[in-house]
Amino acid sequence: MPPLAEHTTETAADALEAAEVAVLPTGSTEQHGPALALGMDHLAARAFARTAADREDAVVLPTVPVGVSAHHRQFDGTLYVAEETFERYVRETLASLAEHGVRKAVVVNGHGGNSGALRRAARRLRAERTAFAPPWNWWESVDDLADELFDENGGHADAMESSLLWHLREDLVRADRLEAAAAGAGDGWGESVHGAPVGFDTIDFSESGAVGKPTQADPEKGERLFEAASEELHALLDWLAERPLSECWPREGRR
Repeated sequence: MPPLAEHTTETAADALEAAEVAVLPTGSTEQHGPALALGMDHLAARAFARTAADREDAVVLPTVPVGVSAHHRQFDGTLYVAEETFERYVRETLASLAEHGVRKAVVVNGHGGNSGALRRAARRLRAERTAFAPPWNWWESVDDLADELFDENGGHADAMESSLLWHLREDLVRADRLEAAAAGAGDGWGESVHGAPVGFDTIDFSESGAVGKPTQADPEKGERLFEAASEELHALLDWLAERPLSECWPREGRR
């Protein structure tokens, strides 16, 4: 069915009545090095979420484009909100949807920095029996494929993300700047000294803002990532659509 924002209030009534599950895309607007657009994360989340528009049992919600990105703040163009703000916004959005009868959702997330807040939002919504809304990080669904396609220990604006965006929006990838991204990239996410994490901001371990090996990016590999992750998303949607709401709530402990 069409995304919720494209309905009128009259047609939305029928759409919401038919929907078993909602899809909420969340991401960020933040630096992704010199080669990728700032909107990488929310554009990816929206693209995955929009694949559910072909389903009659799912309704796609508007994208949340700004997330928990303070650790990128030293790089131009980065926008961010506090974790508490983001968590509350997502939780209240899904609670408002529950008032219309849709109480199961998948949060399609494109930004790792959102993960903690999304888990807390999901836990509270479930504990209060308002909604069941597990977060889904697209990159975690294709770990094995990424290991097959790339030789990197990445995490941000790397070959994986660069390939995906290259497939989705070639016009938003500056291929001639991938070398510069790689030249100043960190080898892995974070930095530690004697076991203590000391890399609190991205700039602490990456001069370019990238982490990984962006020059391994390829749009055909991005297509494979998109197709494989989309299959995983739809398998999750199938599972959730078929799951009775009563089985989604917390189990009572024995006394």
